[in-house]
Amino acid sequence: MEPSQSLPELVTAAQANAKTYEDRISVVLAIGGEQKRSAAQKEELREATIALEAAAVDIFTLFEARMQHHFKRGPFSRKLTASLKKSGKADLAEKVHQYYLVINVLKHGKGASYRELLSASGSPFKVRTGQDSSTEEGQASVGLVDISFAGFFAGLTDTILEASRFLEKG
Repeated sequence: MEPSQSLPELVTAAQANAKTYEDRISVVLAIGGEQKRSAAQKEELREATIALEAAAVDIFTLFEARMQHHFKRGPFSRKLTASLKKSGKADLAEKVHQYYLVINVLKHGKGASYRELLSASGSPFKVRTGQDSSTEEGQASVGLVDISFAGFFAGLTDTILEASRFLEKG
């Protein structure tokens, strides 16, 4: 049996995977406005966005699973955020919290995390409302939070790695 990969190795693999989706998204977005894109290009954009969302959820979930042992019980992200704040790392705590909210919206759709993102001032994430973000009962919708901008996945994974270093050190 092979030893399991470390979190940094898994993050590196996820970054490479996400880069292919980000590149596809960039190519389609470079075409211009929605009206200029063909049906095939719109579908490619949708598929690449869904894949990027899934990759983001997967790596954050893996981060939580691998680091959960640092806390006894309860909500990992809340405990991590509190620990970071207590250690004087308020900026990292805020990044962890913001990415947690985004991942929660991607996983669960409209709910408490969605409402918190909507009301957050200065959030780097564009939260969609109304007609452009409909969901089916009990399912998250593609596009409730726009993660298709350059740097989203890098920011997510940098935050994960920085938080994991904090946990492993402490």
